[in-house]
Amino acid sequence: MEFLKTVKEVVFLGPAGSYSEMAKDIFCKHYNLKVKETPCPTISEAIEYVNNNKDVVGVIPVENSIEGAVREAIDSLIKTNNNDLQYLSEYPLPIRHCLLSKNTDIKGIKGLISHPQAIAQCLNFIHENLPNNIDIIRATSTANAAKSLEKYGLDYGAIGSAKTAELYNLNILKLNINDDPTNQTRFVLLGKYKTPRTGNDKTSLAFSTINESGALLKVLEIFQKYDINLYYIDSRPSKVKFGEYTFLVDFDGHYTDEIISKALDEIKEKSSYFRLVGSYEKLNRID
Repeated sequence: MEFLKTVKEVVFLGPAGSYSEMAKDIFCKHYNLKVKETPCPTISEAIEYVNNNKDVVGVIPVENSIEGAVREAIDSLIKTNNNDLQYLSEYPLPIRHCLLSKNTDIKGIKGLISHPQAIAQCLNFIHENLPNNIDIIRATSTANAAKSLEKYGLDYGAIGSAKTAELYNLNILKLNINDDPTNQTRFVLLGKYKTPRTGNDKTSLAFSTINESGALLKVLEIFQKYDINLYYIDSRPSKVKFGEYTFLVDFDGHYTDEIISKALDEIKEKSSYFRLVGSYEKLNRID
């Protein structure tokens, strides 16, 4: 797309083989981004890199269909306090977790390494197929977990994708171990660009209400007033004062739409903190 013509680099949560890399490939194909590709060790560092550099976009996970918001991503984005840093596009990536190991027998697995979200998405499998006292080690990504198996013995496994197994020469002990076969993670393309209206857009907003009775209800009534479809609502501690929260909402439309623009103006008037996180294209398929 024309608005991304100056992009020179794309960063993502690495290392190679991560689900973020898969999402990065999808965004690059759709937007014809043939640029430098750089893996980052953590989500926070990927966001910080995009925030501090020019002509860079990033790919990060922000929500999972089982576990909800990826808190590191949301908190790190809000922490930047940069209104120019916004979501540019989104894609729901199907997640197919596998149990990986250098071992060939699942009965020999006494330890498990993966990202906390991946572990949480496979709890039923873990409880039913692995020891009750299994040693669980957290990693910054599923790909990093698989890569780190080289430091452990044959009695350790990792949760990751089939692509990760191939990349790091690991055995797949069990395919599709996630508890929900419809498991998806929503990835966003992040950057400091203004997005055009596409007709298939979603808007994300972060706000805090004025500290008075019924303040949140008054904001939500604005969405009802303009018949705006809310997809998602969540809250995160403001980290400024105990009991104060930042609310996050996703809804249909683009900030340049007349109705959305009016609603945003009214919400801003009733907010102590207001940040447009982005109006962006919803990618439901890849051309």
